[in-house]
Amino acid sequence: MRRMLSLLAAATLATGMLTAITTVTAAPPASAWENGLARTPPMGWNQWNAFGCNVNDALVRATADAFVSTGLREAGYQYVNIDDCWMARNRDASGNLVADPVKFPNGMKAVADYVHARGLKLGIYSSAGTLTCAGFPASLNNEQRDANLWASWGIDYLKYDNCNNQGVDARTRYTRMRDAIIATGRPMVYSITEWGQNQPWTWAQPVGNLWRTTGDITDSFSSMLSIYRSNMPLAQFAGPGAWNDPDMLEVGNGGMTDTEYRTHFTLWAMMAAPLLIGTDLRNASAATLTILGNRDVIAIDQDPRGVQAREVRSANGLHVLSRPLSNGDYAVALFNETSSTATITTNPTETGLPAASSYRLFNLWSKAVTTTTGTISASVPAHGTVAYRITPGTTGGATFVSDMAWQASTNGWGPAERDRSNGEQGATDGRTLTIAGTTYAKGIGAHAAGTVDVNLGGRCTTFTADVGVDAEVGANGSVTFTVLGDGVTLASTAVLRGGQAAQRLSVNVTGRNVLRLAVGNGGDNINFDHADWANAQVSCS
Repeated sequence: MRRMLSLLAAATLATGMLTAITTVTAAPPASAWENGLARTPPMGWNQWNAFGCNVNDALVRATADAFVSTGLREAGYQYVNIDDCWMARNRDASGNLVADPVKFPNGMKAVADYVHARGLKLGIYSSAGTLTCAGFPASLNNEQRDANLWASWGIDYLKYDNCNNQGVDARTRYTRMRDAIIATGRPMVYSITEWGQNQPWTWAQPVGNLWRTTGDITDSFSSMLSIYRSNMPLAQFAGPGAWNDPDMLEVGNGGMTDTEYRTHFTLWAMMAAPLLIGTDLRNASAATLTILGNRDVIAIDQDPRGVQAREVRSANGLHVLSRPLSNGDYAVALFNETSSTATITTNPTETGLPAASSYRLFNLWSKAVTTTTGTISASVPAHGTVAYRITPGTTGGATFVSDMAWQASTNGWGPAERDRSNGEQGATDGRTLTIAGTTYAKGIGAHAAGTVDVNLGGRCTTFTADVGVDAEVGANGSVTFTVLGDGVTLASTAVLRGGQAAQRLSVNVTGRNVLRLAVGNGGDNINFDHADWANAQVSCS
């Protein structure tokens, strides 16, 4: 957040960070703190960018409700984080922090209970100093007392700032709080927010789950660009459970155009950055919600492989970013920081893609699908970004079933969904298809018992898919998969259960007119039987 005491530090970082980074990129990253949390970058909300100190019980509850009503919770956002100014000016007689009785008249435990009841998690704020940046009591030399209090309230996330730190060594201060959190026995995501002053990327992996790499962001394209330039070279230090944090999102706050906000959101996703919304969700526009809710972009950010994108080319304000994904796809972004439309062109060799006869390009914003034998190119508007999910090895004759016309029976729990898991009982409420930790951009999310029929017209030769129970149901679910051609069973699986790796199906469908994809309940009930036909394709003439 923007702090009076950190303005000088932020300005220094904005102008000098690239030099500092150059001196440390050769250092090997330390081992991550294996607390089991933040295996993908945290997603949620924080009040500071939109509200500053104006936080209260009603705002936090309304934001939690908005997570649910807007579908952001189902898109992956889960942390409702309270920033500075939540506490009273003085500790109580026992030395404990006290929630401001006017702002939080029911106490913080009641807020946590409300947020948890909506399937979300609550975050809190303090500073590794004697006072917070806004002058409230902070946690230096009170680490265990404060961590115990937060644990008793049910806190799930701590943002730990750097103001009024008394000159104590940063690693020492932040390690003390890590140890205090461990001693509580309560899992808490730990966000180290020392603005990158002490190069935390070189030491914070075993201390916290994420660490700020820069000064505070403001709602302008120039601020966003400066932070991008500083954070981008730090890719080697990020990974599951330990993330570079280029600060919170400004999407929706009015200082940038929608084109610039799409760039902001895309670049943060490419950099495997935490996605912490910083706008008023109670009054967010449709355009803002569309950006924040773009699940194809979110899937890049949340890819379980956790590789931060690298800038493979940057010249004259035109940038090419590339990021390998867990299922063999690549995310490639073409970013134009200039004030004029420009064509940006790259190729598989430059982006690190494996050699293939052709590549399928899925545009993360327009949703257009194209095929190329090598050249990856787009006309990119000023301050804009064109981003693709690229699948190598597809040929002009291979078509994703989810891109075709098909008919589905009434599934056991809501309709079958294109390129999404079968979520609840409504259409388009699923998530990115995921089987045992592997995500898939394309496929059909079904639910036992049900069928999907595709008209092949006798033109196709092969059907392939990776099938399994979607990871959203955990270890639950039991499903069978059957492929039929014109009513004849061509292939089937044994019962597959939640948590099992995907099973590859490759079926000869030569001469078949109607391809039926059927899912059964595994011989028991239909509870949790979320069945994924991931990467389902047919090869046709």
